[in-house]
Amino acid sequence: MPKAQTRTLLREGDGGLVRRTTLPGGLRVITEQVPGVRSVAFGVWVNVGSRDETGTQMGSAHYLEHLLFKGTHKRSALDISASIEAVGGDLNAFTTKEYTCYYARVLDVDLPLAIDVVCDVVTDALIRTEDVEGERGVILEEIAMHEDDPTDVVHDDFAAVMFGDTPLGRPVLGTIETISGISRRSINAFYRRTYRPESMVIAAAGNLDHDTVVRQVRAAFQSVLDPSVEARAARTVRRPRAHEAGVSVTKRPTEQAHLVLGVPGITRSDPRRYALSILSTALGGGMSSRLFQEVREKRGLAYSVYSYAQGYSDDGMFGVYVGCLPAKVDTVLDVCLTQLQAVADHGLTDEEILRGKGQVRGGTVLGQEDTGARMTRIAKSELHDDPLLSIDGLLAHVDAVTPEDVRSIAHDLLTAPATLAVIGPFDETTTFNTVG
Repeated sequence: MPKAQTRTLLREGDGGLVRRTTLPGGLRVITEQVPGVRSVAFGVWVNVGSRDETGTQMGSAHYLEHLLFKGTHKRSALDISASIEAVGGDLNAFTTKEYTCYYARVLDVDLPLAIDVVCDVVTDALIRTEDVEGERGVILEEIAMHEDDPTDVVHDDFAAVMFGDTPLGRPVLGTIETISGISRRSINAFYRRTYRPESMVIAAAGNLDHDTVVRQVRAAFQSVLDPSVEARAARTVRRPRAHEAGVSVTKRPTEQAHLVLGVPGITRSDPRRYALSILSTALGGGMSSRLFQEVREKRGLAYSVYSYAQGYSDDGMFGVYVGCLPAKVDTVLDVCLTQLQAVADHGLTDEEILRGKGQVRGGTVLGQEDTGARMTRIAKSELHDDPLLSIDGLLAHVDAVTPEDVRSIAHDLLTAPATLAVIGPFDETTTFNTVG
């Protein structure tokens, strides 16, 4: 039998140890031993998301996430959930535009059970016709629930304008039309084509032994590993498409107007991402941020206002969300555009940047205080083929960002024509001419 290849990737100063083994057949297993805890987070990460669908397949990746919990040859749907809940664990999954994750968090003594259950779900799903039909109604209800929440829908509308009719511009859940039309044959073919061991990363963090995890994972994947196959590379990075400014207005009889104002961003591997994180935090990341102070504290125009950045393998976006009374939208837009222009022209103050750095530093450390977050960090690093940095290494990158770095990326991004998505009681022909 071909030998597995194991490397030590990181030794943390607090005793943490990160190791990776690539099994024959391309399956990668990465673990972090976390001292002082009695839990383990275990996940199977699949390098497939909604952007890997064609237009008629829209929603397949998320549909499949549901179906994998409906039963295997070894377990019924009840067996799958009850086995983890019986030991006090959590079992769940989520789908994004670029990957899907199935995970469990359990006591350390129950890790073998979690490995067996999660791997069984991912490798041996039945995808029966009756399950496809039964879950179709559940997903249509989920879409309806999503559509009832304008704070969610406005982000989908923004992505649709920003990325156009491309996979990144389409909703992860799909639409009522596409979900209603997906067949069992189509979704099963999607499963068989994309859920290959060489496209997966197995990640675990907590009180564990790496070699033991590897043995258990290898046993769980034994029937699907093909020793002749090598690990598949991370998603191909393509040249970002040209973005055009635009406005989307969705008429809804809501009490609040919901808007996202934004510009094209940067990829998740762009070295400027640390500067962008500080910019976003200082601009709209907390109660002391500039937008919170200008929009809420000084003028009382909104309850919720924040900024965010999202990076993909080959594209990205930066946006500002505000929820306000419909009568205040023009004023809110004017304040936001004025502040974005001011930051583009003159940058943030040194005090704002210093405060933003402190928030990013604290968030980086505090966000890694549980095994689930640590499992996610090592999994994404491996899945995206990004260098795995220690916490101290991440903090060093944040500390190395200069005020000029932040001002430079602010100018690069915020001088671009803006895109706007609005949901509220407006005529859908409203153009909000202040944008662009």
